[in-house]
Amino acid sequence: MTPPERRADPHDAEVLNRLTVLGNTVRESIEHVEVFPAPADVTIVRFTTDELSSMCPVTSQPDLSHLVIEYEPLEWCIESKSLKLYLWGFRDRAVFAEALAAEIAREIKNTANPRTVTVTLTQRPRGGIEVQAVARLGG
Repeated sequence: MTPPERRADPHDAEVLNRLTVLGNTVRESIEHVEVFPAPADVTIVRFTTDELSSMCPVTSQPDLSHLVIEYEPLEWCIESKSLKLYLWGFRDRAVFAEALAAEIAREIKNTANPRTVTVTLTQRPRGGIEVQAVARLGG
C-alpha cells in the first residue's frame, strides 16, 4: 500500500477505508503493511514478537526468531494487525536471518517512510549458535 501524499486526518473516511485488514477476518498473509496517520508527539514506536518463523534456506528446517522493530514516525504509523499478517508470510519462506531483517526494515521504510527504522532479529539457537542481525535505515 502506498501512503497518500497529503497529511491526513486520522478520522477521515478516506484514510479509514485504506485499512483493509483491521476489522476484517483475514485468513492469509499479506504482502505489505498498512499505515495510518501518526499522532502528534509520538517519537518512537516499537513492536516486539517472539513468534516470527521462517525456514532455513539450506536445510528447510524451521527457524524461530525474536523480532524488535523500532521506528521514528514522521507522518505514518504501521497498523499492527497488518504487520502481524505481513510477518506471517515468512513462515514458509526460506531466508537467512540477515536477509530477513533487511527485508522487514525496507518494508517499514518504503511503506511508512519513518525518519529511521531499526529491525533487530535474534534467531533462536540451533546447533548451539544464536544469530542476531540488525538492519538500520535512515538517519
